[in-house]
Amino acid sequence: MKFDFSTVKEYNTYNAVRGLAKTVCKNRWKITYLGQENIPENGGFIIACNHQDALDPLVIANGCPRVIHFMAKEELFKNGLVARFLKRLNAFPVVRGSGDMSAVNYAIDIVKNGWVLGIFPEGTRSKDYTPMRAKSGTALIAKQSKADVLPVSIYTDEQYKKGTRLTVRFGKIIKYEELGFVEEHSPKELRAASKRIMGDIVALWEEGHCEK
Repeated sequence: MKFDFSTVKEYNTYNAVRGLAKTVCKNRWKITYLGQENIPENGGFIIACNHQDALDPLVIANGCPRVIHFMAKEELFKNGLVARFLKRLNAFPVVRGSGDMSAVNYAIDIVKNGWVLGIFPEGTRSKDYTPMRAKSGTALIAKQSKADVLPVSIYTDEQYKKGTRLTVRFGKIIKYEELGFVEEHSPKELRAASKRIMGDIVALWEEGHCEK
């Protein structure tokens, strides 16, 4: 199924399955959410989170009242039925490692529409559950859309299975002006902004599990 990048859309299916998602999260994992007061109630912004498991989007979405458009690897869209379902959940594909500008421009339009973009700056899942270095895609989208970034961390030290303990922290918003973009074309600025975004995510992750 070929994804249509020509027009950004937001489907109601996302809200329709919220109840099911909450039930799955409650019955499968032991999740603690912190910092939800930091989630903006209105306007477009980027949620940037470390990546450990294919179900990370479900974990994040369960703790966020806003509808999130997640950027997902193209391989998930190979199956037609799966692709249609993901599309209805407002996800869209990206070809990793290729500078996929169709996906980047679609992501920019999501934020400019006042919606929420969900992205994993590392570009792939961490095999040992520790955050990795961020690629430049998140910073590029933030720069082009002039978007604020909400850093989020998911902490666990084990494979996701029934009963796994997860601590999810929503950090303080990083304002666009704090990302240091001045020049129109500056790889150095993108690297610095990527480091800042990932640094905030790592700082949240390093707090570990909440003891409450």
